Amino acid sequence: MRVTTKSDYALRALIEIANAVDEEPLSADEIGKRQDIPKGFLQSILADLRRGEILASVRGKSGGWKFVRPPQYVTVADVIRAVDGPLVSIYGQRPESVEYDEAAESLQQVWIAARFALRDVLERVSIADLASKSLPPEVSEKVAVEDAWNPH
Repeated sequence: MRVTTKSDYALRALIEIANAVDEEPLSADEIGKRQDIPKGFLQSILADLRRGEILASVRGKSGGWKFVRPPQYVTVADVIRAVDGPLVSIYGQRPESVEYDEAAESLQQVWIAARFALRDVLERVSIADLASKSLPPEVSEKVAVEDAWNPH
C-alpha cells in the first residue's frame, strides 16, 4: 500500500480539527500553518472531505472547518477513501471485479486478502484515536511486534 501525500495531509488536517479548542471550526489557513500544508492543496483536500461527508464548512467571521460526525466515528479508511478512492484497486478496479486466466486466478485472492488486512487496521483507527495518541489495542499489538518495524 502506498499512502499518498493527499491522504497523509488529510489525516494531519483532521487531527488538527479534532484537537480544536471547544470543537470550534478551524480555518484552512490555521490548519495549513500548523501542519505546513500548501494552501491550494489543502483546499482541494478539504473539498474532498466535504464531498465525503467527513467535514462541513462554516461561513462567517469565526468560520472554518468542522466534523460532520464526531471524530471517533471517522476512521483512517474513511479518510483515505474520501481523498484517494478504494483502499485496494487493480488497474482502477476493485479486487472482486478483476478477472484472471486460470494460471493467475489465485492472484485475485491475494488482493482480496490484502484489502481485508488493510481494513483490519485502517477501519479500527479513528481520528479521535490519532488526536488522543491512543491507538486501539488490536493495532498497538501489531505495532509492538518487532518485525513490523523491519523494512523488507
